[in-house]
Amino acid sequence: MGSRYGVKIRKLEDSVLKIKRAKHPCPKCGKVNVKRKAKGLWHCNSCNATFTGGTYAPVTQAGAATRKTVSGI
Repeated sequence: MGSRYGVKIRKLEDSVLKIKRAKHPCPKCGKVNVKRKAKGLWHCNSCNATFTGGTYAPVTQAGAATRKTVSGI
């Protein structure tokens, strides 16, 4: 599929898909082995941890801010 018209939209889509398909660090074991299973579900192939996150990235800006606030309490 993909976007059809406009260079700007195609570049934005390309950057989002690169983030989505990349391997990310695991919040439990720290290894860079987290892949996307479904929309909002992420899975680490090393420690078999499954956790929720953003649709295209395992950590969102809002989630990071909330985690920082909660850890400060």
